[in-house]
Amino acid sequence: MELSLKLESFEGPLDLLLHLIDKNKINIYDIPIALITGQYLEYLAVMKEEKLENLSEFIVMAATLLDIKARMLLPRPEPETEEAEDPRAELVARLLEHKKFKLLSGDLRLCQEGSDRFFYRTRQLPREVEKYRPPVDLDRLLGDLTAEKLQRICQEILKRHASKIDLVRSRFGEIEREAVKIGDRLDYVRQRVRRKGRHSFRSLLNSGASRLEIVVTFMAILELIKTGEIRLSEDSTRDDFNLEQAA
Repeated sequence: MELSLKLESFEGPLDLLLHLIDKNKINIYDIPIALITGQYLEYLAVMKEEKLENLSEFIVMAATLLDIKARMLLPRPEPETEEAEDPRAELVARLLEHKKFKLLSGDLRLCQEGSDRFFYRTRQLPREVEKYRPPVDLDRLLGDLTAEKLQRICQEILKRHASKIDLVRSRFGEIEREAVKIGDRLDYVRQRVRRKGRHSFRSLLNSGASRLEIVVTFMAILELIKTGEIRLSEDSTRDDFNLEQAA
């Protein structure tokens, strides 16, 4: 049986084998190796006349097919012995992998060819949505420098601040102070860290004149850590942390 094949339609020996399997409507898991080998060799004879550059690849596959055919002709093992591996198994695996990539490349080619017919509208999101950032897990961000350690230092400073207050005189009357704004403390922490380059966490909290200022300063530091404006490094010698401006 003569074959009439177009050489340019096959990119390699596996491509040719898939064509022969589809043409003969063969189950890829049960390839009649004698039939396929015969048709493959007929095609190879045509290729030799054309003197193609990739002829060596097809010759290697021809040798592989002949080797599989020879092993298929060997006597089968006795029923009592362990069943031998199918000589076609490796070839079938290569064909299936090649077929998978061939289908994927076809899908990508279709996407590329039709991409010029698609137009996308520029993103138009509300400012509130664009500004949104997912909440940051502070413990995960700090790692070993957990929020509990920072909170412990803050509580120590608050206790020391409370011990300095004259409880008798403080009951004479209440002194009204302006509310401490978080924005002001954010700017204050930024300026202190920027000016010194590295600043002590304890000294920043101690700079608060009141209990409220200490608490708000602590909140401001945590917020700047979350936003990535400053970073912490532990100072184990003084049981403290250093604040630095992030690069």
